[in-house]
Amino acid sequence: MISCRGLRLHRGQLEVLRGIELEVRPGQIIGLIGRNGAGKSTLIETLLGFHPPGAGKVELWGTEARSLRSPLKQRIALVSQRDELMEGLTGQQQISLIAAFYPRWDGALVARLTESWELPVSRPIRSYSLGQRQRLAIVLALASRPQLLVLDEPVASLDPLARAQFLTEMRSLIADPERAVIISSHIVSDLEALVNWVWLLDQGQLKWSGPIDQIGTLMPDGDQSASLERVFSQVVR
Repeated sequence: MISCRGLRLHRGQLEVLRGIELEVRPGQIIGLIGRNGAGKSTLIETLLGFHPPGAGKVELWGTEARSLRSPLKQRIALVSQRDELMEGLTGQQQISLIAAFYPRWDGALVARLTESWELPVSRPIRSYSLGQRQRLAIVLALASRPQLLVLDEPVASLDPLARAQFLTEMRSLIADPERAVIISSHIVSDLEALVNWVWLLDQGQLKWSGPIDQIGTLMPDGDQSASLERVFSQVVR
C-alpha cells in the first residue's frame, strides 16, 4: 500500500524527517509512537501527500503520493487531531454530505455505530462534546470502507476512562486482513492491545519498525517480555 524510501523533510534549517524507510501492507495495524515533537504528524501528512518531500520517494499503490487521483484517494480515510466537521450542520447532515463522495459508503455501519455510540445525530455538531466529535469522525472514516485508515492522535484529548472505552470499541472495528491501519499516539499504553506492528519515531528518525512481539529486542538487557511502554521509556530520548 505504501512504499517510502529515503524520505527527508526540512523546515527551514531543521531536518524534521531523516531518511525514513518503511512499507505498509494489508492486515497491518501499525502503532506510530514517539514523544511530542518527534515528527509523527509530519510523517503521516507526508506519507499521504500533503507535504512534498525534500528528498526520497513516497508511493501509495505504486503512485507518487502527491499525484493521487480521486479513485485512489477514496481508498484512504484520515482522522486527525483536529476534525474537519462542520459545526453548523447536524450530525446527520454531515454524514449525508460525506456519503455523497464515496460510492462504497456503508450506511448500515453508520446506523449501527451512531446508535451504539449514542451519537445525537439530530443535533448541531457545535453542541457535541469532544468525545462525540471524535466518534463521529471515526464513523465517517470507517463508513467510507477505506483500505488505508489513519488515526492521528485520535484520543489525546479524552480523559483516561473515555479513552479506554473508545479503544475497546475500536479493536473489533479496525481488524480487517484487507485493510491497513496507522495509529499515531504518544500515549504508548493505549496502543499495546491494538497494534501488531510498531514504528518507533525519535527526533524525526525511524528508530525501529517491526512486529510488536519483537519490540523487546530493543531493550539493553534483551528482555523479550518488556512492554511497549517500558521499551519506549528506555529507548526513546
